Amino acid sequence: MISHIFQDEFQFFDFFDSLELGLYMVIIGYYFLIFAYFLIMRFRISKKPYWLFFSILFVALACSRLFFLIYDFYIPELAGELTDQEIVELLMLNYRLATFSTWMGTTCLMGMLGILLFPPDTDLEKKKPETSENKLIIFLHVHKKEVKYILRILLIFVPILLGILVFLLPNSALIDPDIIDAYPAVTIDPDLIWIGGWSYPIWRFIFNFVFQPLLVAIVPFIFLYLAKKTFGVLRRSYLLNGIGFLIYYVGRIGKGAFDVLGYPHVGAIVPPLLILLSLLVIVIANSFEALK
Repeated sequence: MISHIFQDEFQFFDFFDSLELGLYMVIIGYYFLIFAYFLIMRFRISKKPYWLFFSILFVALACSRLFFLIYDFYIPELAGELTDQEIVELLMLNYRLATFSTWMGTTCLMGMLGILLFPPDTDLEKKKPETSENKLIIFLHVHKKEVKYILRILLIFVPILLGILVFLLPNSALIDPDIIDAYPAVTIDPDLIWIGGWSYPIWRFIFNFVFQPLLVAIVPFIFLYLAKKTFGVLRRSYLLNGIGFLIYYVGRIGKGAFDVLGYPHVGAIVPPLLILLSLLVIVIANSFEALK
């Protein structure tokens, strides 16, 4: 099976496929370089959990992108070597692994977000409660550490739960109808959500258009908010992080958007270039010596 991929000519590759694959391979390489940088140059020195979350984030993103590349480019090349049913099973396995890795990356983002939103030196922790204060404020002050850690754990727990859920859902809730059209011997009745004349697998819709925006879209704006509230190096760092993550998610969304709009060749080039730009901005944002 593997020898078929590496020894025979590819059946479905064109120029834009090779260009897109090459760009994403570069992105995966940068993911691992950034992981090593944050782990060795930041976490090893500071021992702060924030940098550990930040470094593992890029390993999860690299794994996710690698599984999606196998899903998009390599498994379809096995047509003729494997049955339609076997190919579809491989596609769905890689989709599940890619989605799980994405949610593990989201878990790291939520870990970072928890540290940013609930740091150990908040005003609430420093302020001494008065007898006239609200009972809830008094309770939060007395149990400030417990409340802080509970909120952090809750932020991390949700994407972990969603990542595990990916492996428990049936193929019908996740499979792309185009796969069924490409491999007609497979008898799977997809569960679709219809919006006008547009359809989408129901749980992919829930993952991509409900939970991901709820959990992830807030991250760039938290950085931008913190940039507004801080000064000096921290302001520049937060601002560039916010811009970097914003560009990154525009790149992630752009791939599907260009496909829907009927510009697949543009979608093969522009999104990975945006992701590369976002990685550059994120590295610059976190390279200030004062952040150690």
